[in-house]
Amino acid sequence: MDKSISLTDELKKHFGFDKFKGSQEEVIKSILNKQDTFVLMPTGGGKSLCYQLPALISEGTAIVISPLIALMKNQVDAIRSISTNNGIAHFLNSSLSKTATNNVKEDVRNGVTKLLYVAPESLTKQENIDFLNEICISFYAIDEAHCISEWGHDFRPEYRRIRPIVQEIGSAPIIALTATATPKVQHDIQKNLGMSDARVFKSSFNRENLFYEIRSKNKAPEQIIKFIKERPGKSGIIYCLSRKKVEELAETLQVNGIKALPYHAGMDSSTRSGNQDKFLMEEVDVIVATIAFGMGIDKPDVRFVIHYDVPKSLEGYYQETGRAGRDGGEGHCLTFYSYKDIQKLEKFMQGKPVAEQEIGQQLLLDTVAFAESALCRRKVLLHYFGEEYTVKNCCNCDNCKHPKEQIEGKEMIQMALQSVEEVKQQFKSEHMVDILTGSKNSAIKSFKHESLHHYNKGADVDPKLWKAVFRQCIIAGFLLKDIENYGVLKLTDKGREYIANPYSFLVVKNHDYEANIEESNVPTGTSSTGDPELFSMLKDLRKKEAKKKDLPPYILFQEGSLSDMSIQYPVTIEELQNIVGVGQGKAKKYGKPFIALIQKYVDENDIVRPQDMVVKSVANKSKNKVFIIQAIDRKMPLEDIADSKGMELNDLITELEAIVNSGTKINIDYYIEQQIDEDSIEEIFDFFLEDSETGELSEAYEELGDDFPEEEIRLVRLKFLSEIGN
Repeated sequence: MDKSISLTDELKKHFGFDKFKGSQEEVIKSILNKQDTFVLMPTGGGKSLCYQLPALISEGTAIVISPLIALMKNQVDAIRSISTNNGIAHFLNSSLSKTATNNVKEDVRNGVTKLLYVAPESLTKQENIDFLNEICISFYAIDEAHCISEWGHDFRPEYRRIRPIVQEIGSAPIIALTATATPKVQHDIQKNLGMSDARVFKSSFNRENLFYEIRSKNKAPEQIIKFIKERPGKSGIIYCLSRKKVEELAETLQVNGIKALPYHAGMDSSTRSGNQDKFLMEEVDVIVATIAFGMGIDKPDVRFVIHYDVPKSLEGYYQETGRAGRDGGEGHCLTFYSYKDIQKLEKFMQGKPVAEQEIGQQLLLDTVAFAESALCRRKVLLHYFGEEYTVKNCCNCDNCKHPKEQIEGKEMIQMALQSVEEVKQQFKSEHMVDILTGSKNSAIKSFKHESLHHYNKGADVDPKLWKAVFRQCIIAGFLLKDIENYGVLKLTDKGREYIANPYSFLVVKNHDYEANIEESNVPTGTSSTGDPELFSMLKDLRKKEAKKKDLPPYILFQEGSLSDMSIQYPVTIEELQNIVGVGQGKAKKYGKPFIALIQKYVDENDIVRPQDMVVKSVANKSKNKVFIIQAIDRKMPLEDIADSKGMELNDLITELEAIVNSGTKINIDYYIEQQIDEDSIEEIFDFFLEDSETGELSEAYEELGDDFPEEEIRLVRLKFLSEIGN
């Protein structure tokens, strides 16, 4: 009987499979032949079996080095489930009592244990080194080997100490396994482990069954609720970067009738492991977690993985999305993207060693490039891992299913680079956009940048597109962000070469991830994605009610709000408060005739209302809103309020617009009267009162933009909406 048949027999005997998957059999032969072996295999490819089977049929005990205690427990349970002897697999870590530790060592010494799982920290303890010196070791398996590399998405310094400890314990073959490694990370792992001559088995990273999608992070909780309710009973994981967001989102899902639980390292271990078990046992459908969850979790039928926040690296993204559809079935990978999230992650890196910042910056840059690309997501992802994907259209990502329009950007790219050169590479991209679009804000004035050659040269281009152009310049390697003075743009040699010899460069036109809520989710103008008949009736009613109150119609409710009403059919004041742009104040003040009309329409037309689209809110946790209103009551300068919350003034004004649009009255006269002269205030105010047809900022910029800075228009509009509308 040759070896391949005996291996297949052993596979059937221990695991119940008739044949090996991919390169599993060759990997197992390599380790049985005492060769160092490096395995790159995507999640769901069967990495664990590559060391489990040879461990079961080899003399001695395999030492499996694994990063997480929870992961060890799951893997030990899995091995014990295929054997009648519980001693066949053990773990050795800090969670064990002295008695339990002694029992483990006894089983290993007696040759009962074939796999011993240890944390890298446990390897450093002298008592464990002494113990391992006594036993016969078949081989070392280093799981999640990407943890070794500083360029990996989950770097753990203790992993870099594995090689010297292995040498101290005693030589034996090494098998290193990971589901994610770029060529750079692979080289780093092999070099650190001293296994440059290892046999390398690299499976394709392509997961054909996974659908990759990036969406704008506007009203993300609402989008998530709708997404999950369209997939009743299906399992999913939602990743958030902060523990606070995990708790908030899990609670929001729960109050909207979704079986969800949180998971993060700040929870006590019994609650955390209990929540994990409920997910694995399908007592809940969704787990909301930090990236601490999922490493090695072998749940084959996870149908979706959602990233509420942008991952810090593409390795992390690939690893986490890889937990979907491990059984080869449906797997939807949805990521919410906002460049503001990237800026937050950049700020977190400040203060760290320069080398660490450089690595973090490069990893983030690759993530931005992936998110903003108009190319096939699969092609970009596989290229990142050193794999060529030649299929023109994968038909299973958002960019292939809904191609983005691209425009020639050669002149914009050249202008952007030249403007950076003109300001001597001393400013961030936000300021460069202000220069090119002719902004009249205080920073432009104080630096006297109205006199620059490039000032106002790009006024015909939307500022959002200019922001994307600068990001494309960074992704293309024309510009880089200075490490010491983070965010300041510097020209690269490649950028200088482009200025001298420009060439065709396509920029994505309609890939606007910075769109506001009304722009992205709620139609404006005369169209509505909801009930067109009801929408038309609501517009007529608004006009009639506005005439009674001698107000412009948009002061009552903007068209985006009417559109949302025609989708959700609110029939109570409470339900009306869930409509976009409608808060408690506005609902109570103007809402009665509108909900009466909707109720009558619903009754007459026997309409079944889509309640699943109405998002119930968790009790209001918006401390920001309360703080801002109280600070304005105390007449704090807006700059001071913004600074205290780590915001830019523009962001604060956006917050104030949301507060006022929801019906809350605020008085910022004390600030406006210091910043804007009386005649300007009057002229802008009168425009909104008498001349404006829509009340939209875009209309005001078009009519008033040459005479007044955007900031002034927004501030006076706030005054107008608060006084007249609320």
